[in-house]
Amino acid sequence: MNVASARADLSTVKARQRRTWASGDFAVVASRLVLVSELLADAADLHAGWKVLDVACGSGNAALAAARSGTGVLGIDYVPELLEDARARAVTEGLDVEFRLGDAEDLPVGDGSFDAVLTVFGAMFAPDHRRAAEEIIRVTRRGGTVGLASWTPDGFIGEMFRVVGKHVPGPSGLLSPMLWGTEEHLSDLFGAAVVDARSQPRTCTWRFASPDDFVAFFRRWYGPTLKAFEALDDAGRTALAADLAGLARRWNRNDSDSISIPATYLETVLTLR
Repeated sequence: MNVASARADLSTVKARQRRTWASGDFAVVASRLVLVSELLADAADLHAGWKVLDVACGSGNAALAAARSGTGVLGIDYVPELLEDARARAVTEGLDVEFRLGDAEDLPVGDGSFDAVLTVFGAMFAPDHRRAAEEIIRVTRRGGTVGLASWTPDGFIGEMFRVVGKHVPGPSGLLSPMLWGTEEHLSDLFGAAVVDARSQPRTCTWRFASPDDFVAFFRRWYGPTLKAFEALDDAGRTALAADLAGLARRWNRNDSDSISIPATYLETVLTLR
């Protein structure tokens, strides 16, 4: 396959991704992930007055966390519906943040434009990992900071994607987004441009009244799960729901009827050369 054909295939994948992330209501899911962005913004030691970019910003968690530190923030995402959610949140919180339509693999900003670039469970879903990393490096100034939060392949979300993939396989030939949750992959993507790298595993806990409540939540609000259910017939939907409920039970750390599911992610802060 030549380069032009490969890019065309990835464009098809991204068009499908846009429809997926626009379905459901990711803002509802993101509301349970706010702490991840706050911790990353703190770990990145953002300075008031810095220019900060949130790549694949979704409904704006990292952008808003950065703005609370007194920085000038731009959030970029390729899903217009998510940007509208982000703008509404910024207005509600009285934060001056710009949100702009754009692709993580072709960021619509100049070279070295930002003191810090953040991405929280965002750039990891770009089909072309290396191109997304190159774009992050390109738009960060020399000596600037890159902060990443990425689900790990061996954590709960990684297993959830594998469970869903058994019922509705994803596009073939693509690297798993969960690789961003490994230090080895990040070193391969960013290593030559980095003078210092600090990574630590963290845990984000999902809490629900029951395994069935967990399934209902992700089936209604989370685009990838919603679209997977839509792609199946009645028997398939019943089987997927059962497997997801079983997954929640296996990962549950509570002794009561309610469930608490520890989901690991990798928090990484890079300093560029």
